[in-house]
Amino acid sequence: MRTLTPTRAAAVAVAAALLLAPTANALSPATKGDNGTVKIHDAETDEALLRNEPKVCEFYLDAFHFDAAQKASWRIVEMPPTGTKGTVVDQGTITLDSEGHGRTADMTLENGHYKLIWNFEGEKGRAKHKVFWTACEDEPSSPPPSRTRDRARPASRRPSRTRRQAPVPAPAPPSSALRLRSCAPRPPRTDAWLSSLLRPLPSPNGYTCSLSVR
Repeated sequence: MRTLTPTRAAAVAVAAALLLAPTANALSPATKGDNGTVKIHDAETDEALLRNEPKVCEFYLDAFHFDAAQKASWRIVEMPPTGTKGTVVDQGTITLDSEGHGRTADMTLENGHYKLIWNFEGEKGRAKHKVFWTACEDEPSSPPPSRTRDRARPASRRPSRTRRQAPVPAPAPPSSALRLRSCAPRPPRTDAWLSSLLRPLPSPNGYTCSLSVR
């Protein structure tokens, strides 16, 4: 039976350790403190849902799978093309629960492009990041009340005119009225018999007039 010399045995041990090292690293848990993720959630989204919503109006930050009672700080900065890159618009801190979960209060920002930067206690790698947009639609304004124009003409300022009544014609004389028929110069008297027969009517103008009844 062949036996290994001390030198050869040491070389075999080193080779075995190198072969088993990747397997051991694959089975080991992730580095403590760098696990976990953070999501952007619409204000109406259930905080238990593990999904990201990159376009929101009112929203909150939702953290999952961090260490128990881990503390974190966050800030939101502007992003082009709607803002100046790196300008902080909001920030805060949070302590996660015993399951490494937590959420912020609901918040709103002006419509634009933003980036979330999430730092946490015991961080060994890089901060968590999320880029998102806020787009709140303006509420439709109620139409202005219609104005009804008063088309009634203003009352005339001219004084009212009183119509003149036509003069009432005088009543016509009755048909039995006496009318002057004719007038002739008074004839000279010839004798008393003719004068008594004609019976002339005296007139102040020197004429004798005969009357007729109509």
